[in-house]
Amino acid sequence: MEFTGRLTANAKVSTVKGDKEVVNFSVAINDRYKPKDSNETKEFVTYINVGWWMGTGVAKLLTKGTIVTVSGRLYANAYNDMQGEAKASLQCHADRIKVQQSVKQEAVPVAVAPSAEEITEPLADLPF
Repeated sequence: MEFTGRLTANAKVSTVKGDKEVVNFSVAINDRYKPKDSNETKEFVTYINVGWWMGTGVAKLLTKGTIVTVSGRLYANAYNDMQGEAKASLQCHADRIKVQQSVKQEAVPVAVAPSAEEITEPLADLPF
């Protein structure tokens, strides 16, 4: 199965039994549809928890907001929450990850010298 979505948080590396390392992250898939006989569009989000077992180097690329395409084996995980209520989640044992769009880095301010028209103070008053 292959799907494309946006990471909900930075990927985390965990060490499990046998000193194996796994990269875990969650992908949100936004979807929408228009119900029959309605002009209103319905939107919903599907979350998939992904495990990557083929090296931890990819974790540095998997930051919150990054759009990825993941392929692998999907399965449902059924469990009871702390209150004993039945819950389920979608899991993926990934065999391929492709970064489609990474989060843009914050703009770093660049010092720009003012033009001659922007200088209003006399040059003799400058401290250097």
